[in-house]
Amino acid sequence: MGVYEAIRRRRDVRAEFTGELVEDRVLERILTAAHQAPSVGNTQPWDFVVVRDRDTLGTFAAHVAEARARFAESLPADRRETFDPIKIEGIEESGTGVVVTYDPARGGTHILGRHTVEDTGLLSAALAIENLWLAAVAEDVGVGWVSFYDEAVLTALLEIPSPVRPVAWLCVGRVSRFQQTPDLERFGWRGRRPLADALHHEKF
Repeated sequence: MGVYEAIRRRRDVRAEFTGELVEDRVLERILTAAHQAPSVGNTQPWDFVVVRDRDTLGTFAAHVAEARARFAESLPADRRETFDPIKIEGIEESGTGVVVTYDPARGGTHILGRHTVEDTGLLSAALAIENLWLAAVAEDVGVGWVSFYDEAVLTALLEIPSPVRPVAWLCVGRVSRFQQTPDLERFGWRGRRPLADALHHEKF
């Protein structure tokens, strides 16, 4: 699959996981692609925690459900009505969580390229996530990014040492299909901006 086709097909998968686990050799190819991402000062500040233990998946899913409920309660009535049918995770259905972490201490105190822009370290981890996601699409594997959680809870659950922090829980699994239209557009939460609205020349 070409890179443009992978970008076009990529979706944040929630309800389409079949429960079939991704084969280890396929998961290794996907994680290899993630590990080949560019990084500031070549620090490679990421690690990947693969979670398949059913108890851990269930514990995290329950925590996410609580966080989802709190968000729903914070919404005005019209937005809550739009939000209610949107599924926000496939933690147990996917059977595999890949937690991407960021280590700000990786590479020591003198990071080439991070001296003036601290965020380049965290952005490097985000590039690894993007590589993972596109590689998964090329393998016909779905990925869903879970963001309804308390970082301290996930850190404790996976025994992540300080100063490392989790930056993404990704549900990874075989899917029945990829939706043609992203869920948040299909359910009326928010549409995509056209490129023309985001494009500027010379100055903002």
